Amino acid sequence: MRLPRPRTRPRSLAGQLFAMQVVLVAAVVAGCAFFAYASGSEQAKETAARQVRAAALAIADSPSVREAIRTPDPSAVLQPYAEKVRRDTGIAFVTIMSPQRVRWTHPDSQRIGEEFLGHTARALRGETFSETYTGTLGPSIRVVTPIRDGGRITGLVSAGITVERVSSQVRAQLGALGLAAGGALALGGIGTYVINARLRRHTHGMNAAELSRMHDYHQATLHAVREGLLMLDGRRRIALINDAGRELLGLGPGAVGRRVAELDLPAPLTGALLASEERVDELHLTADRVIVVNTRPVVGGEQRGTVVTLRDHTELQALSGELDSERGFTQALRSQAHEAANRLHTVVSLIELGRAEEAVGFATAELELAQALTDRVVDAVAEPVLAALLLGKAAQANERGVELVLADDSLIDDGALPTTLPQRDLVTILGNLIDNAVDAASEAATGGPDPGAVPAQRGTGGGRSARARVTVTALAGEGELLLRVADTGAGIDPRDAAEVFDRGWSTHGTGRGIGLALVQQAVHRGGGTVALDGGPDGGARFTVRLPLAVVGRPAHTTKEATA
Repeated sequence: MRLPRPRTRPRSLAGQLFAMQVVLVAAVVAGCAFFAYASGSEQAKETAARQVRAAALAIADSPSVREAIRTPDPSAVLQPYAEKVRRDTGIAFVTIMSPQRVRWTHPDSQRIGEEFLGHTARALRGETFSETYTGTLGPSIRVVTPIRDGGRITGLVSAGITVERVSSQVRAQLGALGLAAGGALALGGIGTYVINARLRRHTHGMNAAELSRMHDYHQATLHAVREGLLMLDGRRRIALINDAGRELLGLGPGAVGRRVAELDLPAPLTGALLASEERVDELHLTADRVIVVNTRPVVGGEQRGTVVTLRDHTELQALSGELDSERGFTQALRSQAHEAANRLHTVVSLIELGRAEEAVGFATAELELAQALTDRVVDAVAEPVLAALLLGKAAQANERGVELVLADDSLIDDGALPTTLPQRDLVTILGNLIDNAVDAASEAATGGPDPGAVPAQRGTGGGRSARARVTVTALAGEGELLLRVADTGAGIDPRDAAEVFDRGWSTHGTGRGIGLALVQQAVHRGGGTVALDGGPDGGARFTVRLPLAVVGRPAHTTKEATA
């Protein structure tokens, strides 16, 4: 997403960094050059001092020098010797003098016999010292040392090199240093340019303010959007997840950085997240939710990751189930109205034939049959939602030739169910179980699937019942709600008992098999259990137990094979 740019757009982040890095490299190179110059100058002075010191000590220790001092004219011997040493060593001057500071030698022979300019007190005490002093040749670095003949100091030697000569040597080195510094600056600038060109490509030429605004919008969008957003890197680890995505998948705050395979999600959902191809509007179930998953790979020369969007489909799925139930009720009422018209015509015909007593008996029997189940349900189940559901399902079952029976031990008193137990979940659980049981009983009785029936999630088994019946038990007591649905169908194949609660398991083709998965999900939300075993009439029996005191703890679903 590119943000709108101001009219006077500042330099891009890469450009700013480039300028800062160039200045930094230049400062570092200049600092290094200055340090090298300063250290080189000091080193040159130290080298010069060592050089003149060595020359002065060598002259002072020379026997020929001591012998020349004993002669009446020391300068005649010492001057040629001093000049030879000076030329050979490359120093500026070698001055040999008397203890009274009278020169015996000097580079300028006219100054022989004059007084030495400099300090000699420490040398007269027997010390060898160095100093920087301005003499006849200008400022110089010099060393003064005594000449001993036996135990006496018979003369002094001063050897030195001018500061100008040392500075010229340093300036000669400075040219090479400047070339090295310029090369380092050029290489640093080229490297900085290459790095910042890459940075410019990655930041799309945006400046720091634009990147900061984009980050703020990015964070606000992540927290504001109601859909779940999940971003996986190329190694299928969570790189980013928003609050809605964490809630939909049931993940904690430490989910970022974890691999998808380690999240303990249902296998079909994990497979969809790990798939390299695009997924569009796939329906998946977690422990508590029905979610719609869309994935799209992020490809740029190589697969860099995957962007996943998650939509909560739980409420919509529940509403869809309720709509299906309402449609079933409407069809049942339409059929009942048709049957009532037929029975009314029968009664009228009997009366017209003069058989009034037979007409009254026929009408009374029909009323008793219609009222018996209603009275039984109303007396046993005080919960209005469950009572209405049972009556509606009984009408649907009757239209398909299946008898729905409420077990004798069924009892739910008024107020027995807590408000924390959602009525929608009860409708999902009991409604889906009854629908599947009616399908199974009808198929077993007719020898095949009912063309007009709702597709069921049943297995194949042996034996069929001549009388189709579904028995429902609804009992609230001892801290739990018991819902049990048994049928006279063919039962569940023991080989399929472990898979009946998986989404997509069905004997009626693809695109089916979500009812029992929704049952298991609703039971999990209620903190209960659902078990499958064989019923007393040879069919399947599902038993759901929901706690009435504590709702919402994790469920442990058990699946028992049909006997």
